[in-house]
Amino acid sequence: MEVLPTPRVIYFREYGAVTTRQPKVHTRLGRAAVRIFAANDRMNQLLIEHLDPAVWRAKPPGKHRVRTIAAIFTHMHNVRAKWVRLTAPHLKIRTQLNRARCTPQQARAGLAESASRCSEMLATALGGCEDEGRVEKFHRDGWARPWPAGLEMLCYMLSHEAHHRGQVCMLAHQLGFPLPIAVTSGLWNWEKLWKECGSSGGPGYDS
Repeated sequence: MEVLPTPRVIYFREYGAVTTRQPKVHTRLGRAAVRIFAANDRMNQLLIEHLDPAVWRAKPPGKHRVRTIAAIFTHMHNVRAKWVRLTAPHLKIRTQLNRARCTPQQARAGLAESASRCSEMLATALGGCEDEGRVEKFHRDGWARPWPAGLEMLCYMLSHEAHHRGQVCMLAHQLGFPLPIAVTSGLWNWEKLWKECGSSGGPGYDS
């Protein structure tokens, strides 16, 4: 059975920060969860990479208080840090992002780091890795009832990030700088996303 190598964050000039090495995982379910979360973060990286700089801190239209795009991405990273801190305290995320000062480059690096730690957390919970048993419950927040570690935690994490990616795409459009069609349609090209994250296979593949 294949064992994936230890996670490592690789910095590519053309892509920015991309997680390509993934945790040691001994189950097919765990390997799939790790690959899925890596592809999920690659979507975030693609959006930031192709956003017009003018929209990063631009005030959204309307009278209601709405997060800026910078605030959305810093929120996504900081929420990941909270999930890891509450669910897998043996894992550490060094970076906290400040919505008022965070640059796109800092957001990309921070998200790559938190994606690596979230992948390790998922591997521990679902993958039968060497830290098996250290993640027994998923804590979304201090106020929320914890869930037994399982696929539900992955679904929750993905839903949270997909929600905010939709906000980013909508805000960029409202601010007059819509993302290119090649980017928004590329979010659905999972085979390409997997390859960019270092996985040769797609659904149903163990490599």
